[in-house]
Amino acid sequence: MVEKITKTEEEWQEQLSPEQYYITRQAGTEAPFTGKYWKTKDKGTYTCSCCGAPLFSSETKFDSGTGWPSFYQALDPKAVDEHTDRTHGMIRTEARCARCNAHLGHVFPDGPAPTGMRYCMNSASLDLKPSDKK
Repeated sequence: MVEKITKTEEEWQEQLSPEQYYITRQAGTEAPFTGKYWKTKDKGTYTCSCCGAPLFSSETKFDSGTGWPSFYQALDPKAVDEHTDRTHGMIRTEARCARCNAHLGHVFPDGPAPTGMRYCMNSASLDLKPSDKK
């Protein structure tokens, strides 16, 4: 069971930048090819920008050509919750941080092996904690 973090909307607004708040707390999205992590190749762990929970490893990051950072699996299946998203006239699978319920992005079944999944995340919902590996 993941320890949940709950804050008021006012507390989130004080902690986050306007862009982070819009994306993580209001399920917004950043424009493709604009986020700070869409093309980075730095090694490390991608954590939730709201609560610091470890979400993805740079080892599972790949260039999906979509303009958003993409991963083929989460660090731990319990770290990312998946929900049906019926907004914008589509049916998609939304990815949320299991710890603080931050909107991260969406999951699609068109990724590479070994999982075939593409976790298409917003850079504003992530923080990269660099590793010592080069």
